Amino acid sequence: MVAGAGRVALRKVRGLLDAGARVTVIAPEVLPEFEKLSVTLVRRKARARDLDGAFLAFAATDDRRANHALARAARKRGILANIADSPAECDFLTPARATRGNLQIAVSTGGESPRLAAELRRKLESMLDAAATGKRVSDDR
Repeated sequence: MVAGAGRVALRKVRGLLDAGARVTVIAPEVLPEFEKLSVTLVRRKARARDLDGAFLAFAATDDRRANHALARAARKRGILANIADSPAECDFLTPARATRGNLQIAVSTGGESPRLAAELRRKLESMLDAAATGKRVSDDR
């Protein structure tokens, strides 16, 4: 179950789908990209009972209080949860991944700096793309 349907949730959902998960996304508003994904969309705010039957939960809304409430509800149900805006409340973290074909590189800061992990992922993707096209990668030093 994924609460939220913005950019952060989209990255989480794509990773879940890549792993073969069946995903339900719950959010009052969704990015158009979600319409193209093989997910169940529920257009409303997530509720604690939405966790019933879930194996994993992701709270990726833009509402700190809602994310915290979902973290508490998941914990009560024994469901592992990833809380996008609070690494301290996470039962597990997801690394920033760069994937090209069979190659996958993951970057994690242990939740300390998701922005840095994302920046490093972008740089790695740029390097992989340049290598695939035979272009030289510039050194930012």
